[in-house]
Amino acid sequence: MTTMEVFKEAFPYLMEGLKITLMLTIVSIFFGTILGVLLALGKIYGNKFFRTLTTGFIGLLRGTPLLAQLFILYFGLPPYGIRLPALVVAMIGFSVNSGAYMAEYLRGSIQSISSNQIRSAFSIGMTKWQGIFFVILPQAFRRVIPAWTNEFIYLLKYTSLAYMIGAPEIMGQAKFIASRNYEFFKVYILVAIIYFVIVLFLTQFFGWVEKRVKIPGFEYQH
Repeated sequence: MTTMEVFKEAFPYLMEGLKITLMLTIVSIFFGTILGVLLALGKIYGNKFFRTLTTGFIGLLRGTPLLAQLFILYFGLPPYGIRLPALVVAMIGFSVNSGAYMAEYLRGSIQSISSNQIRSAFSIGMTKWQGIFFVILPQAFRRVIPAWTNEFIYLLKYTSLAYMIGAPEIMGQAKFIASRNYEFFKVYILVAIIYFVIVLFLTQFFGWVEKRVKIPGFEYQH
């Protein structure tokens, strides 16, 4: 088959797979961010029990391969009566894994903010958690944008692992097409180009967002 014939055959399927890839990425980064915030707050401001629990949970997820986590959820749970669709497993696995990394990014961002600011919040009558949510976290979110951007892009590429459990994302579709026409090289080159274009667009977009929310001189405040 010529390159154009491969392109015409593969493109519609790859676009369907791309929709799943983007959906997995967006859903996972959304829930991963929420989980990351909770874990970061538990690790920094929780009591000894919660600090130990969150530290262990984060360490476990960061210290084990993402693919192993997906396999445990997809192949390990059915013997215990828990059967989940591949897409649901992928969303859970990616969300939880991303949340562990987001927790560490946010923890570093929170701890980079001067402790004087929380004391200032107390001085105007705020409670501890009011100071955290209205003073500390808004600043931490601004500082964590570069790391969050990297996590979004990494997660976009990591979703390619979902084809290993049968999710019909872009790599799954590519494998299906290539197994029919045996044009593995051309099909996977096309997939690589699609990923490259999306990552390039996201890099430019998030760079623009970072500039829009940046406060001049903010990064130098302590």
